[in-house]
Amino acid sequence: MLRLVVDPEHPEPRKIAHATEAIARGGVVAYPTDTVYALGCDYAERKAVEEVYRLKGMSSKQPIAFLLPDLGEIARFGLVTNAAYRLMRRLIPGPYTFVLEATREVPKNLVIDKSYGRAKRRTVGVRVVDHPVVRALLAAHRRPILSTSALGEGGEGLGDPGEVRDRYERGLDVLVDAGYTGTDVSTVLSLVGDEIEVLRVGKGPVDGLGD
Repeated sequence: MLRLVVDPEHPEPRKIAHATEAIARGGVVAYPTDTVYALGCDYAERKAVEEVYRLKGMSSKQPIAFLLPDLGEIARFGLVTNAAYRLMRRLIPGPYTFVLEATREVPKNLVIDKSYGRAKRRTVGVRVVDHPVVRALLAAHRRPILSTSALGEGGEGLGDPGEVRDRYERGLDVLVDAGYTGTDVSTVLSLVGDEIEVLRVGKGPVDGLGD
């Protein structure tokens, strides 16, 4: 595993390039976000996606999010209603993951079937992170990165890069170390069918979401 120590505010392009080269080769990378450290890979690299799921001990039926550079890219992967757009415009970039009905752009292995009453919807998670390192990774890679929070054995978010290394080193190609982030995971909101449903309370406030 290659450990790259980067400036958290002004990540060095040469070091970011090392990380994105690993992603392009089908590798798995850990990096800081505006919540906790995350594990990620190119969304189209099936073996890398399987490795991320294996590292986390996740079922293939559990959701994983697309990291995207801005609100404009979200509609490529998720169906964005007018109400969803207005809410997301207020909250991103920031510590939120949004669950939307998936478009046909989402590979079948990354679609999560979720029940809404008697109907089942094909859903996908999307996230726009407020962190210079993530912005630099997306700009250099020029493709969405599939991302999931790095968690400890007890399910707590990992904000210490040393702890990320200790837990995931054997499965990582690169660790982008930008120092401590905090341990609060993102707040997860479902916006399917214009209904706001809080699926997980995390760093992002949930008061006044429907205002």
